[in-house]
Amino acid sequence: MQGPPGLELTILMPCLNESETLAICIEKASRFLRQEEIRGEVLVADNGSTDGSQTIAERLGARVIAVAERGYGAALIAGIDAAQGTFVVMGDSDDSYDFSHLEAFVDRLRRGSDLVMGNRFAGGIAPGAMPFLHRYLGNPVLSFLGRLFFKVPIGDFHCGLRGFRRSSIRSIGLQAKGMEFASEMIVKASLAGLSITEVPTTLRPDGRSRPPHLRTWRDGWRHLKFLLTFGLDWLFLYPGLAMLLGGAFGSSLLLGGAIKIAPSLGLDLHTFVGSCMFMILGFQSLTFYVFARRRAAELQWLPASPALMNWLAIFNLDRAVLIGSIVGVSGFALFLRAILVWRSQDLGVLPYAGLVRPLTMGLTMIVMASQVVFTGFLSDVFATRPAIPTEGDDARAVRLPEAAATP
Repeated sequence: MQGPPGLELTILMPCLNESETLAICIEKASRFLRQEEIRGEVLVADNGSTDGSQTIAERLGARVIAVAERGYGAALIAGIDAAQGTFVVMGDSDDSYDFSHLEAFVDRLRRGSDLVMGNRFAGGIAPGAMPFLHRYLGNPVLSFLGRLFFKVPIGDFHCGLRGFRRSSIRSIGLQAKGMEFASEMIVKASLAGLSITEVPTTLRPDGRSRPPHLRTWRDGWRHLKFLLTFGLDWLFLYPGLAMLLGGAFGSSLLLGGAIKIAPSLGLDLHTFVGSCMFMILGFQSLTFYVFARRRAAELQWLPASPALMNWLAIFNLDRAVLIGSIVGVSGFALFLRAILVWRSQDLGVLPYAGLVRPLTMGLTMIVMASQVVFTGFLSDVFATRPAIPTEGDDARAVRLPEAAATP
């Protein structure tokens, strides 16, 4: 069933065996379109129902598309592609959202918003509508992380009722096939600079007699994993800086010996060794950030970072080898000092009190120097791009990095 062209609104419902509640959802949506005199359609993206949901939808005048690839996100991506309205309002077909009251969503969209999120915490959650863990742990924590990572002023990241300008959302390249689609839409809309607003909405217990498709821990982890994958500053950069600077401060403070803080409290060798390990972990985390951020920009997951590219231009292979050599030689000198002291003791028992700190620091510097050099070479590998062969050229030829190609 094809809807007429030039529609203003598509009300989109993903569906997988929702015969108990689909009819009431379609009736409410159709009534809203009639009462508000909106040229629109009700579109059901069916994800392989075996309970007759498709027949129910078609009987009530909804347009049905079959989506073979399973998943909440897969159904919605196909539905957005097939929608004929300028605007789309999507919502679950389990009767937990009220499709007869979508005025606030349509009003915000008409006023220029690209994405309008519902907020169930602001609009009201009926008793039994949301599991305890979702209401007081999962949603608040994940929404907080979303606001922190991406500076999006949204109080309910996972509300299933939301409206958007179809052309704007299609332009950001949504790909997530599972429940993490809900997070992907907000994150990518924010990174693309789309206008995002929020309206209160209500949530009531769904009308199904079977368990929901949502799995608390599995889908919660998928949302968290997605936020961390796109929030690379918080996954690698900030923890890496904290560990590197904290470790450097602690190790330099304790290199000369123990520090007494109180009669029964002091910092000694264990803290020193831990600080050295944090330096190594911190530097490694920063290395991961550089290459993850660069790759994310190449894949257009995240916008390019001019500051990072400028830093990489300065930190080329030659400078990496030079810096690594200086740090490595310094570390080896500390290590050699320990060997010479050991030899002066006829290779007997070492005086650990005086040697374990410089020995540990020397080894730490050698490890970090190796990481600096390896990072330089890896950066050169990332900078190498396949050459575009001309007619008669070997198609396997590659362009060398500038530093290596210079005679």
